[in-house]
Amino acid sequence: MFTQFFGNYLLNKGLVSPEHLAEALQQQKNTRLKLGVLAINAGLMTAEQVDKVHAEQQRVDKRIGDIMVEMGYLTRNQVEELFNTQPSGHLLLGQALVDNGYMTNSQFESALSAYKSENGITDADFYNADSKQAQKFISNFYKFGDENKNIKYFTGYLSLLFKNLIRFIGDDFTPLEADIIGNRIIMECIGQRISGGLSAITIIEADEFTSAEFASRFANEHIETNNDYAKDCISEFLNLHNGLFAINVSNEEGIELKLEPQSYYDKLTLDDIGGAYVIPVNFSFGMVNFIISM
Repeated sequence: MFTQFFGNYLLNKGLVSPEHLAEALQQQKNTRLKLGVLAINAGLMTAEQVDKVHAEQQRVDKRIGDIMVEMGYLTRNQVEELFNTQPSGHLLLGQALVDNGYMTNSQFESALSAYKSENGITDADFYNADSKQAQKFISNFYKFGDENKNIKYFTGYLSLLFKNLIRFIGDDFTPLEADIIGNRIIMECIGQRISGGLSAITIIEADEFTSAEFASRFANEHIETNNDYAKDCISEFLNLHNGLFAINVSNEEGIELKLEPQSYYDKLTLDDIGGAYVIPVNFSFGMVNFIISM
């Protein structure tokens, strides 16, 4: 999850364009993590030192790890440890941006360090963010406001949502800032109401192409158009996610929730829904809006 918000951080700081970020997100699965980026992330080398090693590699026919050792930047054991490092999405994203020439090693080093520092994130958090920490991060990012009595449910819902998107759809997305919904008409969307100890309305909205790709990923098969099957797949994802959310609320708060049947709307007017937020999530294949009212 922190990897996806790192992409948002790069956007907000003006370090990458939306187009370059989307391209890098799409490429990161096929990106090979290089020793220089691993060394920078581990704090063993600076970007300047990595650039010097790359320059030296242009002159001599040697492996980059051997050059790092010969130049005194790393030991043999450190090189081996770095090669055995588990790849992480934020490093693959940074590597893709550097490989494409959209960022330098120095810019990546500075941005990653600032992102960790400003948000109190450690390297371990990128691999395994616990629920409480993730909810705190989300609460600070979206700034729902203390006056919202359901803020803990909002943050819990979104924390779980991002985990489920990574698990069932893919990690190539960037969460964007939320908007409070006004008198708005939504075309072609999937919705589900939650009732019981907490009343909520949850909606997924996307254009036809994006909906078909979202459904394809969830079904793990190619779906060409936003047909009835695609709509059923999106409905099932929403129902699955809401079901897991209901279980969490029951276990943590002792509040029982009921999920009403999902519905497809050709046209839905939201002016009668109070306190609704639009959570835009920009995947490499298109924008998906999650609309939530609690």
